[in-house]
Amino acid sequence: MPFKCDGLTAIARCVVLAATAACSAHCLAAGVQTLDEVEVTGSSTDLIGGADSSSQGTITRRQIEARPNYRPGELLEGTPGLIITQHSGEGKANQYFLRGMNLDHGTDLAITVDGMPVNQRTHGHGQGYSDLNFLIPDLVSSMQYKKGPYSAEDGDFSAAGSVSVLYPQRLDKGVAEAGFGGFGYRRLLLADTPKAGNGNLTYALEVFHADGPWTRPDDFRKFNGLLRYADGTAQNGFSITAMGYQGKWNATNQIPKRALDSGLIGRWDALDPSDGGEASRYSLSSAWNKTGENSATSTNAYVIRSRLQLWNNFTFFQDDAVNGDQFEQRDNRVTSGLNAKHSLFGKWGTREVENTFGFQARNDNINVGLFNSAQRTVIATTRNDHVVETSGALYYQNGLRWNDWFRTVAGVRGDFYRADVAGDRAANSGRVNDHMISPKLNLVFGPWSKTEYYVNAGRGFRSNDARGATITVDPKNPANAAVREPLLVRATGYETGLRTALVPNLQSSFTVFRLDFQSELLFQGDAGSTADTGRPSRRVGFEFSNFYTPASWLTVDADVAYARARYADLVPTGAGDRVPGAVEGVATLTATVDNKGPYYGSMRLRYFGPRPLIEDNSLRSNSTTLLSGRIGYKFEKKVRLQLDVFNFLNRRASQIDYAYTSQLKGEAAPVNDIHLHPTEPRSFRLSAILSF
Repeated sequence: MPFKCDGLTAIARCVVLAATAACSAHCLAAGVQTLDEVEVTGSSTDLIGGADSSSQGTITRRQIEARPNYRPGELLEGTPGLIITQHSGEGKANQYFLRGMNLDHGTDLAITVDGMPVNQRTHGHGQGYSDLNFLIPDLVSSMQYKKGPYSAEDGDFSAAGSVSVLYPQRLDKGVAEAGFGGFGYRRLLLADTPKAGNGNLTYALEVFHADGPWTRPDDFRKFNGLLRYADGTAQNGFSITAMGYQGKWNATNQIPKRALDSGLIGRWDALDPSDGGEASRYSLSSAWNKTGENSATSTNAYVIRSRLQLWNNFTFFQDDAVNGDQFEQRDNRVTSGLNAKHSLFGKWGTREVENTFGFQARNDNINVGLFNSAQRTVIATTRNDHVVETSGALYYQNGLRWNDWFRTVAGVRGDFYRADVAGDRAANSGRVNDHMISPKLNLVFGPWSKTEYYVNAGRGFRSNDARGATITVDPKNPANAAVREPLLVRATGYETGLRTALVPNLQSSFTVFRLDFQSELLFQGDAGSTADTGRPSRRVGFEFSNFYTPASWLTVDADVAYARARYADLVPTGAGDRVPGAVEGVATLTATVDNKGPYYGSMRLRYFGPRPLIEDNSLRSNSTTLLSGRIGYKFEKKVRLQLDVFNFLNRRASQIDYAYTSQLKGEAAPVNDIHLHPTEPRSFRLSAILSF
């Protein structure tokens, strides 16, 4: 039965209720979920009347199902302007690029799955490390994204953006899938939701294997499991969820261009074939939600046990001419936390108002180490630490409709951090505290002619590795002093934009943004991690997103984004002002066909633009353009057969490029060179899917 959203006080309730309604093709808009069952006064399209910015939206289940993904993390590429790639074995966390930033493994993109944080702070391989291999794509019901530091609910790592991945309370139907393909691809999946007492018990089991094109196969083996008991709905109910993931793999890392050009190695070869890793993640979480006529309350709590061992050799024989430069990184942690928020809907005089109060707490108990290794055997210890990092946050957000064409969403967030580092070297141990107050302001005008306008400003932050905040001596060279970095780094964002459905069947958003950072994080090739450079930076750019439905059986999704990234300080002698790895332009074009007989399919063109690789711009990456596709046939309502094709044009390009020094065996001195990880060649994956 339809429900009605008359104004601001009902918007939050309508968005919550709409999230579980059925969605048809013509109510999907530029990544924003909208529903024909919902009546919104003044507009019945996308989130006009409910969104706080032009750069937020929802990726629906239908959009997720339409796109083939080579790796689970690529689901997030439904977010306009976001690129997901890889520079190592498939078991390792992805590389993320958004708003002119090389986010490494997740430094400024906050990712959550069912309310649990994915980003790991003070991580063995890099700050914000976000491994999504535990994600089962077939279970994802929707993904909600925001960009910029404009929401009081989003804290650490969210300066460039945030993505919230949601699993449903229950599956509408069971699914069994068997997949086979090139380069050793094998996948089995079984999932269903049987009735259990007053609620539902959802289970899912996934077994996966892939080798990739590499001379030494990845031999990536992973197991995923999920068990959830849920009673009620996502708006009025509770759930308890257990997840488990285990993975092992070999890794062919980035290779120096000079070794490839000279014929020393082939495109699929490794210079250290003993690189690889092992990872596991086990979690237990609970959620409780209650929505009333004038209020909404939600809480979730979680505990996560994760482990990672990585063996990498990025510089080969630069530091150790005998054993090589392979190093082992270990990260064993228990992460626990609680999120709670309460919203009140009412009126201030004649003006509709929504007040939201929130609390977040998180604790990471971490054992983290860095070791020199050879053939995965430890030969020396660089550092070995026990870190306890605790944070708490309070936030308040006020939404106020001043009249029928103007509303504001204003908030403030306070974050408090404490880290205790107990290392194997007393000089690098210690305790540090920090805090950050982050105000937010969103101005929304309209709608006029099915178009709404936004002005946004806000402050946010990212946390740095706690070890960098207590360090005093270089652990590799103890005679040398080390520079400490702040525990929390300020980010400030501004943007303006619009969202429109003025053209029939076309829903678009356009955003112009600026994002400033107090200091920049950069990838370090010899350590395989990130470091705070101490230099402030600024990014200015735009994003243009479109969702077009020219027919009931055809949708076209087109997004383009560009950013200019520069250091904002006076240029040091001999250095440039370019931010290495800062992507300049990205674009995607996806056409999807469905509801036209038994056939369905999609084609997706993805452009990953060039980047400066060093500060003076003398070394640059090339762009990468890839075409992928899917074609499927429905034998009946319960049986589907689908074929996915990746790198359809068999382009010889790079997944990612870096510039740093390395030394090959036999070279007299280190050489500054481009190091690349090649795109995988054309590959096919065939899946048989049974619904029951």
